[in-house]
Amino acid sequence: MLAPPNIAWKKNKSMSRFWSAVVHGLTPYVPGEQPKLANLVKLNTNENPYGPSPKALEAMRAEVGDSLRLYPDPNADRLKAAIAEYHGVKPAQVFVGNGSDEVLGHTFLALLKHEKPLLFPDITYSFYPVYCGLYGVNYKTVPLTKSFEIRVEDYMVPNGGIIFPNPNAPTGCLLPLADIERLLEVNADSVVVVDEAYIDFGGESAVALVDRYPQLLVIHTLSKSRSLAGLRVGYAIGHPGLIDALTRVKDSFNSYPLDRFAIAGAAAAMEDRSYFEETCRKVVATRSRLVGELEALGFDVLPSAANFIFARHAGHEGAELTAKLRERSIIVRHFRNPARIAPFMRITVGTDAECDSLVAALKEVLATPV
Repeated sequence: MLAPPNIAWKKNKSMSRFWSAVVHGLTPYVPGEQPKLANLVKLNTNENPYGPSPKALEAMRAEVGDSLRLYPDPNADRLKAAIAEYHGVKPAQVFVGNGSDEVLGHTFLALLKHEKPLLFPDITYSFYPVYCGLYGVNYKTVPLTKSFEIRVEDYMVPNGGIIFPNPNAPTGCLLPLADIERLLEVNADSVVVVDEAYIDFGGESAVALVDRYPQLLVIHTLSKSRSLAGLRVGYAIGHPGLIDALTRVKDSFNSYPLDRFAIAGAAAAMEDRSYFEETCRKVVATRSRLVGELEALGFDVLPSAANFIFARHAGHEGAELTAKLRERSIIVRHFRNPARIAPFMRITVGTDAECDSLVAALKEVLATPV
């Protein structure tokens, strides 16, 4: 007779004895907090303050029906066609997945696992070392400059691949397209992945280079500039040979990654250019105003091409300011590691009203004697 589950549990000192060696060695990614509090000004996870395209919402509502008993299109051809049309590429150059994080995960396994080390910045998207641990990818971090910029010359060394966000995260700093092309010219024999989650808020996409450089893969998400973080859709654009590698991994893992709602909503969002452009303009305008107001309060703000800013104050630590803002129901993000970014706060650009609340709270905090 089997012992009741609670008794069996007590007999084991730790269920981790069942874990694989890979799991024991993992340090998982820590996502931004999603607090369940009322009347909160939430500026910590870079979500778009404006809702999705009305056309995307209408397209998703139209999917509610008997067809949900059927599997979705495993190739998401409608969505790939919409993405290809928007970027001026062929559908065979497009790969789609559950958010850009899944696309990145497949990329690490399919294209970045080689004998030579993968290169990425020391201050960057913290999911990169997590994927390296999960898939056993040998990697080496490359320090940003003192001004928190990527220096292309530092990546002109033997490597098994290169990946970086552009604009970088969490700094928001942009690497010009001309520098990316210089990087590609030198690294003809390894894949270069440009993670463009925030490119629509102030940069020029490297998609313009994919036809000239077959080793280039560009990754996008619909979570930021198209306000669909809750839908989980991302995509990659590159040479069909790179896309084929990603598809082989996908079809060995999950042959139906996107559901009917995601395909319909994402395709409609890609097609609604006017709404997309309007909301991006609003975010950029608010960002510019917010930077000016923070600088007037004595903050040092890194130049940002993203929908967030990275700011520090000479007289106050980032952790201290983050905690005091939280006391006032305003949530921003603070990173303790590495140490040289600990003084900073990463602040999502919200609506004008949300940013006004943030500035008012900071004025109050800064005026309070320590």
